[in-house]
Amino acid sequence: MKKTLLALLFFPLTSFGQEFPAKPVRFVVGFGAGGPTDVIARIVAQDLTASMGQAFIVENRPGANAIIATEAVARSTADGYTMLFSSLSLLVNQILPGSKVNYDAFKDFAPVSNAAVLPMVVVTSPETKLNTMQELIARAKAKPGELSYGTSGHAGSTHLAGAMLELFTSTKMINVPFKGNGPALAEVMAGRVTFMFYPAVGIADLVGQKRLKVLAVGTARPWADFPGVPTLEEMGLRGFDATAPWVGLLAPAGTPPAVVARVSAEMRKSLAKPDTLARMKQLGAIVVADSPAEFGAFLKKDHERWAQVIKTSGITAQ
Repeated sequence: MKKTLLALLFFPLTSFGQEFPAKPVRFVVGFGAGGPTDVIARIVAQDLTASMGQAFIVENRPGANAIIATEAVARSTADGYTMLFSSLSLLVNQILPGSKVNYDAFKDFAPVSNAAVLPMVVVTSPETKLNTMQELIARAKAKPGELSYGTSGHAGSTHLAGAMLELFTSTKMINVPFKGNGPALAEVMAGRVTFMFYPAVGIADLVGQKRLKVLAVGTARPWADFPGVPTLEEMGLRGFDATAPWVGLLAPAGTPPAVVARVSAEMRKSLAKPDTLARMKQLGAIVVADSPAEFGAFLKKDHERWAQVIKTSGITAQ
């Protein structure tokens, strides 16, 4: 009897529900290192490592527009030690007609927190001689199928924003997909592609070098980083603030609610720190840091929005 009691006393506390986390936590990212999702995941992971007393490790598993990483986390043990830092692809991959995914964004995941959004700006080269968004739309209407917009890839956030612009303005333009935002922006600066929607990271420097013009910002209100530049909202093109790619954290469905709540609370603390806010601002990101319930409601609205755009535009999986 004494031996049994001693064994119980010295048995690892993790077996009896030691407070989470009792070991390192993995944040799986479905994109390569250096992109917005990866960078934001690393900022949060660094803060949570300091505040929660265990290592939070970012693991990059790129491929198939983040489907590989998403499916892996959906199948993982729902104990809070493997989570997914994801973005718009989580929803779009399962919306696209012809897409084959083995996960359901709502049944297989528990929202933790939407960390931030990355508002986009409409940019063009001085070579195009376009000075305003109104001029761009007028030229697109006058010459259907002549203007082109660069995108980071098929059915990505920049493609969907461009398709949304075509729908809202009753225009027909050419989508020119690239493997990433960088190559697309290079072609816009060279004047070989007319314009693109681009997350605002680094754009101010290129404007200062007179390599780009910003025709409009995709925020609901004027953006201090781009003084004097009108919003699409002001032009009657409402809803483009919702095209801003989001970056958020999700856990496998069935993860204990207490674990989800604690990680969400620690994330919100992290993203409220002045130094973290400054780092996010440098990325061109606007911090959201919401609750699991708020993030879940956002995801449902986002799903509905893009399902309608994809259906109306006839975008399918490739």
